[in-house]
Amino acid sequence: MSIDWKGVFPAVTTQVREDLSIDVADTQRVVDDLIRDGVTGVIALGTVGENNSLEFDEKVEVLTGIVEAVAGRVPVITGVSEYDVRRASRWAQQAEKIGADGLMLLPPMVYVPQPHELVAHFKGVADSTGLPIMLYNNPPAYRTQITAQVLEALVDVKNIVAVKESAPDSRRFTDVKNACGDRFVLFAGLDDVALEGLYLGAQGWVSGLTNAFPRESVELVNAFQRGDHAKALEIYRWFMPLLHLDAEHDLVQSIKLAEQVMGRGSERVLPPRQPLVGARRAEVIAMVEKAAATRPVLADPVVA
Repeated sequence: MSIDWKGVFPAVTTQVREDLSIDVADTQRVVDDLIRDGVTGVIALGTVGENNSLEFDEKVEVLTGIVEAVAGRVPVITGVSEYDVRRASRWAQQAEKIGADGLMLLPPMVYVPQPHELVAHFKGVADSTGLPIMLYNNPPAYRTQITAQVLEALVDVKNIVAVKESAPDSRRFTDVKNACGDRFVLFAGLDDVALEGLYLGAQGWVSGLTNAFPRESVELVNAFQRGDHAKALEIYRWFMPLLHLDAEHDLVQSIKLAEQVMGRGSERVLPPRQPLVGARRAEVIAMVEKAAATRPVLADPVVA
């Protein structure tokens, strides 16, 4: 499937059983529900999918299950989050065999590369696969900045086509546009600057809280794209307390707990993470329940 790089691509959760084994069937159900609620693509095995808590064979199991569940209805993009080029290229090639439509490529994990090392990492993975690639810039989480200069060094790498921008400074969208023009499709990647990203040139949104409120997420982007800025702003302001969770270190636990409150998934997470407890858990539950009780009026969903 060719990817139309626009719309709402939730970073989907990986569902696990009480013994922390992978629950492929429930992961497939969660993904199917999101597609039926109108999302335009899915990101498997991103941060929210707990990529780095999974063994290689578990990643194969999860991605295979998601590709089967999606059945060509929307593009499937998989996270590539590895220590080095060899491991990242191995996963990229495996994902291509499984049937992923694209890759979301992160900087090397743990080691903080110099700009030329980052360019070499991205080029090395891109050379190993024919799949289109979205780079993932998230300096608060991964301590690495994909600078405009790095992107300029990658303009000739044909299968690097998009950038997920998760820096909290929305000026980044304009800086990248000024440096690279329309060479890379931009996606908003941090939930609580998503609308700002759309106004500054992002064509879509890779979202975490969409897992709990997919219809509202889809309508936010649709309203913006059709020029109904009042509706987009209404949804965004309603959503913002929850969207802030995406910028916290416990975002995975919070998003999975929000899924559970909304009857969409389980709060169980893989080590080293643990489910939220105490006051923090109560706070997130209260936020989700308030959002559910005050959700904006939407048009009827498109069922895939």
